[in-house]
Amino acid sequence: MHDAGEATRAGIATHVGLTRAAVSSLVEQLLEHGFVSEWGKTSSGQAGRPGTVLKVARSGPAGLGVEINIDYVTVCVVDLAGTDRVRLVEHFDNRGVQPSEVLARAARLAARAIGSAAEQDLVPAGVHVALPGLVTGGTVRQAPNLGWQRVAVEGLFAQALLALRPAHRPLPVSSDNEANAAALAELWFGAGTEGVRSFLYLTGEIGIGGALVLGGELLRGAHGFAGEIGHMVVDPDGPLCRCGARGCLEQYAGQAALLTAAGIDADAGVQGVAELERRARRGDPVALSAIERAGQRLGVVLSGAVNLFDPDAVMLGGVYRELMDWLAPAVDRELALRVVSGLWSEDGKRLRASSSLGDAARGAAGVIVREVLADPAACAEREQG
Repeated sequence: MHDAGEATRAGIATHVGLTRAAVSSLVEQLLEHGFVSEWGKTSSGQAGRPGTVLKVARSGPAGLGVEINIDYVTVCVVDLAGTDRVRLVEHFDNRGVQPSEVLARAARLAARAIGSAAEQDLVPAGVHVALPGLVTGGTVRQAPNLGWQRVAVEGLFAQALLALRPAHRPLPVSSDNEANAAALAELWFGAGTEGVRSFLYLTGEIGIGGALVLGGELLRGAHGFAGEIGHMVVDPDGPLCRCGARGCLEQYAGQAALLTAAGIDADAGVQGVAELERRARRGDPVALSAIERAGQRLGVVLSGAVNLFDPDAVMLGGVYRELMDWLAPAVDRELALRVVSGLWSEDGKRLRASSSLGDAARGAAGVIVREVLADPAACAEREQG
């Protein structure tokens, strides 16, 4: 039902190879627990009674996604159909702030989103937290741009959220890298819906995050840390990075590097990026030169990744999406020069701006939605418990 948008009991039975009686029994359970709803009758044009249209419910279980980044927190509630129903954003500098305080801020924003969702008869089935760092087993092992080391994110966030909602059932909390969440959003809500199933996703913020989707599956690596393209080395004798190495890509093409090269305060955040975009539109030579140099470095590093993994496309998100008109030519030029297959130049349109729907908070909420769709019985059991 989710994938098709709508279906009938007879159509489902034909599609999945179960008997109509078995499908009807399962549908009744889904209706009882509020996972699907009936939307009137439809006719196939053949003899027999018209079927009842079934769709995933617009109320009931939902996904709650939280993106904690360097200078903002975004919270998103997505219903089972994949529609963005609540979105809240707060901008503040999280660098140098105690992790417990940052997570408490995020929990307060999440609690507000849960309240707004309740007004629409939506109940989050869980929370997925996306963060800019190495995340495994509920812990941020390292987040250089936040200054975090071995922070038990899931436990601290769950504790902060429960303190704000003591009369409510604790929500399950999970976590992942923010670039992974953004890539999944692109897969589920953006380019993936157009048939692009293998792509490299790059997000430009204060740091640079990356993720790789191959054949519709996120490539995580042996320890879950795959995709850290921002810390690939451009110049081993280059400037010192927050990760402790020298010459990392984000020192040349991250948000701070871009703003500094354009003569804008590196700590200006979203206002600085907006100013850079305004200058680029005016044709300011310093701004255009800064963007082109960043694009050249990006293209060099991306070409290595394309040669290694052979994706269908490269998606640029975050601030790169806003600067795509000026950034893309330099990136594309390096990719065309360095991708050894020669297919980059032949295929065309393989370098893309990410979809407006492909952000980390939405992807994080989508993780919860996918868990519900994969096992609605387990979700119903938790609700009853």
